Amino acid sequence: MSNESSSATAIVLDRRLERDLLLSAPALILSLTAEERTRSRYHFLTDDDTAVFLQLPRGTTLQNGDLLAATTDEMFVRVVAKPELVLTITSDNSLNLLRAAYHLGNRHVSLEIAPTYLRLSPDPVLEAMLVHLGLQLITEVAPFCPQGGAYSHHH
Repeated sequence: MSNESSSATAIVLDRRLERDLLLSAPALILSLTAEERTRSRYHFLTDDDTAVFLQLPRGTTLQNGDLLAATTDEMFVRVVAKPELVLTITSDNSLNLLRAAYHLGNRHVSLEIAPTYLRLSPDPVLEAMLVHLGLQLITEVAPFCPQGGAYSHHH
């Protein structure tokens, strides 16, 4: 990832396509962290070191599996959630997970919600609160796909 490249030498990606689109050309892979997927205008390197420049509508948040197209339709890029340091929360009691989601939501924390776990970026203050609530915490490196807000929508 680099913001030093010139957009003249980078492939400009300006459209998000339907995820299930059958491609005539193979897609490059662009692995991005959750925070990087919120950048709508930024220079990145694909997994094979191809320079790309995102020129998407401001406020675009990319999701794992999104497909992006170059201005000329000669190049397609698949977005993949890059593994990053996360805190995974589990409990034998699903009500405790719901309580944790409630408390984290009150703090406007980016949160991945799954049937058996919650996942967030590590934060010592939140970790202490979650331990106090009786939850199990695992610090690990994993893809992080936080839930969009109530007013966000995927095209």
